[in-house]
Amino acid sequence: MSTNHIKIVAENRKARHTYFIEDTYEAGMVLLGTEVKSLRLGLANLKDSYARIKKGEVFIHQMHIAAYPFAYYDNHDPLRKRKLLLHKKEIKKLYGKINEKGFSLIPLRLYFQNGKAKLTIALARGKRKYDKRETIRRRDQQRDFERSKKDY
Repeated sequence: MSTNHIKIVAENRKARHTYFIEDTYEAGMVLLGTEVKSLRLGLANLKDSYARIKKGEVFIHQMHIAAYPFAYYDNHDPLRKRKLLLHKKEIKKLYGKINEKGFSLIPLRLYFQNGKAKLTIALARGKRKYDKRETIRRRDQQRDFERSKKDY
């Protein structure tokens, strides 16, 4: 019996507001020891991070993992770029899509699954201002509908 224990470290909540999510992928990460320890303490932020493909490899940029507070020396750079581990086939598919107009690779969730640090990245297309307003309007209508349904 294998239990899929997942501990969420950080989420990019703003991503679903700012982007249309087309497809998601789960990727492992190449991390240093102090980075893993910081993640276990929940010291991570995905706010302005993004992924890029360079020479057939995927890297995450601007993902902030705070310095491990108990490290005496040899701590990591909080904003260094980190390599993501994906299958070649997935990378080729992503590379083809990103070269299309308007697609980006955006991290959605950083978590531990069975002791391994994983990152969910999304193939996303940016929303325009009127798209965001439309989404907010639809969400408000749904909320009002649920409230009126609850009253009866």
